Amino acid sequence: MLSVTLIWLYLFFTTYLLGYGILRILTRYIPYKIRHMDSCLLCGLAAATVYAQLFSLLGKVAMAANLFLVAVCVSILWCGRRELGGMLRRAYESVRKGGIGGAERRGRILIIVCLFFLFAYGTSRGMIHYDTGLYHAQSIRWLEEYGVVKGLGNLHCRLAYNSSSFALSALYSMAFLGGQSYHAVAGWLAFLLAKICLEVVDSLRARRLHTSDFARVMGIYYLVNIFDEMISPASDYFMVLLAFYIVIRWLELLEERTEEIFPYAMLCVMGVFLMTVKLSAALILLLVCYPAYRLLRERRWRETGGYLLLGIITALPYLIRNVLLSGWLVYPFTQIDLFRVRWKIPKGVADYDAREIQVWGRGYSDVTRYDISMKEWAPDWFRSLAGSDRLLVIAALTAIGILAVYAAGMFLGIWRKRWDILLVQVTVAGSFVFWLCTSPLIRYGCVYVYLTPAVILGGIHDAVLSADGVRYFAADNEKPGLKEPGERGVRLTGHLPNTCIKVARWCGMAGVIFLSVYKCLALGGEIATSGEKGYWLLQKDYENYETSSYEIEGITFYYPVQGDQVGYKDFPSAPVKVEIEFMGEALEDGFAAVR
Repeated sequence: MLSVTLIWLYLFFTTYLLGYGILRILTRYIPYKIRHMDSCLLCGLAAATVYAQLFSLLGKVAMAANLFLVAVCVSILWCGRRELGGMLRRAYESVRKGGIGGAERRGRILIIVCLFFLFAYGTSRGMIHYDTGLYHAQSIRWLEEYGVVKGLGNLHCRLAYNSSSFALSALYSMAFLGGQSYHAVAGWLAFLLAKICLEVVDSLRARRLHTSDFARVMGIYYLVNIFDEMISPASDYFMVLLAFYIVIRWLELLEERTEEIFPYAMLCVMGVFLMTVKLSAALILLLVCYPAYRLLRERRWRETGGYLLLGIITALPYLIRNVLLSGWLVYPFTQIDLFRVRWKIPKGVADYDAREIQVWGRGYSDVTRYDISMKEWAPDWFRSLAGSDRLLVIAALTAIGILAVYAAGMFLGIWRKRWDILLVQVTVAGSFVFWLCTSPLIRYGCVYVYLTPAVILGGIHDAVLSADGVRYFAADNEKPGLKEPGERGVRLTGHLPNTCIKVARWCGMAGVIFLSVYKCLALGGEIATSGEKGYWLLQKDYENYETSSYEIEGITFYYPVQGDQVGYKDFPSAPVKVEIEFMGEALEDGFAAVR
């Protein structure tokens, strides 16, 4: 746990300063006041990921990468020392002062500190994800040892999956110190989301639930679910946690009637970053429609070009790494075939891999079932889901049906047109449908399952049934019609009474407590049965498995004696013995498939 805490402090220092530096430069040309500390932290995290990917193109992501990163952060600290010092003094004074405001800030800071150590505890131990032993750990070690290696996917096709989260994990693994390779970044993201979800308390105290609060409740549900699993550097966790952040902050901007384009555009850049973490999240880029429409309508060409450049810089290292690892622009999808390189993974292998992903998500291991219709596989898939997941999938499907009726009502003028909220609702609903029709494994797309009913129903609640709602009717003897709040003879339909808030509060607390106790018992059982140390100093290491070895051109490779997991220690390895060609005399020269 101590190791996780120290790495998190280093993460905070580097990502905050990177984010502060980038946002400070941008807001010099596009005036906007940054309101949340997590804006700097998430911007810096995206920047550190892009940096790690770029560095991996030059060599291993290890000590040199960290030294250069620290040098950049120290330079930013020196250049912004006056402003940063002033921010610290103001923050200290606001906490130090007496009265209700100061006590409330101190209480909030105390809760955040408790969350920090709680999530550091959870990140130091727990259950290692199956795919971490299959290829996550090996992907990260390749980055630690060599950086990007041409044709690495020919050794094992999953090493070509190229999530940008692996480069970020390698940057902060501290393996170059000579001890173990740590994997604490997913837990850090979970802590940041927990801090954001904590803001739902403010709405409950104000007796007013917003759409973002519904999303926060589902975020808490997800955090409780992964508390004993976030130790793994799985790209699924990174994707879901970041998607929650983007949607919650976007909804918050809409609820506050934020007119500036800058925060929406920066969240869209975060959407590009999310796509590099896991390509299946690409539909979140539908949110680009809102800032793009406003920028083009107002003819703000310079800003438009600046945001496009940021998006390109964010995505370009990911695309270059795709080509180097697999020979394909977007592996394993072969529809875009642009490159003729020696290390290219054969088309048949890539197509088989893509189909295997889809059938696996539908609950099958037989790739020949790839072509069966949704009508055939959907019943078996639905029966295989856990009880809570079934209910949430049904809720998501029901919410999409309600959204169709609600959208029709907007077009017909039955209630006020809120195209901005509708765009978010369509984005999460479209992402859910895309996930459902392609590879609907819950861990691949649980964020869409959770957010679809939350955002759709929460948005309708905000627009139609809330205390400041928009659908008003005339008094009894008058013709029904649209009127403004406060006009004589107007009554609000569907006012949310305090009783509903109280019921929602107690039901939410009961649900969170139940899930928390369940997860704590699961984590305690895992620790008790492992019979190992308590991980108070060092984080639980990667799991390793018994392997056999073989040689190719004098270099030893490993494969598992049983199953397909190899872990981190035996390197380089793959689930099976492979036949590959070296493109040079050393591993870093790359691999090609035997033709």
